[in-house]
Order: sequence, then C-alpha cells, then structure tokens
Amino acid sequence: MAETEPEHCLLALLERLDEAGYRFVTPTPATHARYLAREHGRPARDLRDVFGWSLPFGEGDVPGWTVELLRASSMLDVEGTLLRSRLRVSSLGTRLFLHSAYPTDVPDAVFFGPDTYRFARFLKKELSGRSAAIQLVDIGAGSGAGAIAASALLPGTRLTLTDTNPLALGLARVNARHAGLEVEIVQGPGVEGVADGFDLAIANPPFIADPGGCTYRDGGDMHGAALSLAWAEAVAQRLAPGGRMLLYTASAIVGGEDRLEAALRAMLPVHGCGLRYEEIDPDIFGEQLGQPGYEDVERIAAVGVVIDKVTNV
Repeated sequence: MAETEPEHCLLALLERLDEAGYRFVTPTPATHARYLAREHGRPARDLRDVFGWSLPFGEGDVPGWTVELLRASSMLDVEGTLLRSRLRVSSLGTRLFLHSAYPTDVPDAVFFGPDTYRFARFLKKELSGRSAAIQLVDIGAGSGAGAIAASALLPGTRLTLTDTNPLALGLARVNARHAGLEVEIVQGPGVEGVADGFDLAIANPPFIADPGGCTYRDGGDMHGAALSLAWAEAVAQRLAPGGRMLLYTASAIVGGEDRLEAALRAMLPVHGCGLRYEEIDPDIFGEQLGQPGYEDVERIAAVGVVIDKVTNV
C-alpha cells in the first residue's frame, strides 16, 4: 500500500527526532500519572516533554518542524494558547516508535509501554541463534514493535502485521519504514486475513478484563486471558509443520492456579502442538486488582508461551 501524505510527514518526524538524538523509555500509566502530578501545570520544555510525557507546549518553544509535521499529519491538538501532540514517541534499543499520547483512553489508542520491552526481550531470548523464518505474522501488531524487533534477529523474513485498528496499522507502517523495513498490512482480527502456511507467529495481545472494552486493553473473559487463548488456538490450527508461535501475555492467578496455562495444555495437543510455558514476571499491574471483576485474583503474572507445531492433525 502506498504511503499516505500524513504517513510521509510522520516518517519525517521520526527522522528529525532521530537526528536530534531523541530517546524516551515509556513507563506504566500509573508511573506516568505520578510524574505528571509532580509536574502539574507546567508546559513542555523540550522534545522529551512533548513526545514522551505528553505535555502541552507553546508554538515558539519547540523547533518549527515539530508543529509543521504534527499539523500536516493531523496529529496536533489546540488547547487554548497551547498545543499538544496526539502521539508519543518511544525508543526501543536504537529504534523510535510512534504510538498514542498519554492518557491512552480513546477506543483506538495504540499502546507502547513496559510490556513492549518485556515482549522484545522475550523475542530476543527465543529467536537468537535461530534460522530465519519464511514468514512472520505479528498478530494484533499495534505499533509494530514486535515484528520490527524480531526482524533484526531474522534477516530476510517476510513480515505480515495484523490489527483491527487502522490507526495502529498506519503507525506500524511508518515505524517499520523508519527501521528500513517493508511490511504487509492486514486489517482484521487474529490471523483471519492471513493465508495458511506461515511458520512463525508472534503476539502480545490485550490481557486485561476492561469494562470499557478499550481495544488495546480488553482481553475478554478469563480475567482478560480469553483472547490470548483464542489466538493461540487459531495459530495452532494454521501453523505450518515445524512452525512456532511466541506469545507474550499475562494470566490472572486465582487460588494459586494459572488457568491460562491449564487451558493451553488441554487444547494444544489436539492440534498437534507442544507447549513451553514460563512465568516471566510474577506480579504486574497490581493496581488492576482493585478493579471490578478481579476480586478473586491474587496477582497477575506476565508469561511467555512457546507453541511448536509438531504434526498436522
């Protein structure tokens, strides 16, 4: 698909930020909120304030290209006498990634945060030293960070990114081009629009039970793990023999039991797949336990799931 004019401007924005040496590591929303409370009321002083901390800024307080490129890409909001970017830019290694500004409370928000960094580390651990795949499918790709991180370890692999969110796919295409990559974009849920025979799938799905149904957060039933289970089964049915899925997600632990792991162990052999399951971090998003629907949950664990297609069934 040809690059649109707004995407061309966003690509130029990433290039200018890269040239300026911009870097920003995005924290959890809770940490972001605490930082803003501490800095309450002040406008942006530099590019990290504008594109990292999502602070408002005066037109004369930033380089002219900042306003010009945000305005041309329709990613600039006016708040009285101040302006605010609709996008954040985060760094992962040496790469920059566009995603949604804080707070990410709109239905089509594109998320990037600590889980993105854990996802990338999980991919690096599992893919380092392995031969390139023929086709990698990044399911629910969001900013495209997973596929872009994996591509550095698998040169020559064809990259397919799927998502239901058009904004996410547009930003992912820009992020990929900034990394020097061409990607195939498929709009739709899961792997429905992807042809059979792919040999590597990666995913970092939404894994929170969100009453508001925000796309990047809501993983459905099982305290948010239902979508992870559904994607795992869809991939298990369609992977090429010898193919693999790398799934970074989270599971709510109830009464000491991991129900996602139990469900995967019961389901995968039916589709000719083996499972390796690892708890990466025993306790993430603890604030979620105070939300409705989590009354029986003792903790939320980040998990890495490796699914290998052994035989066709």
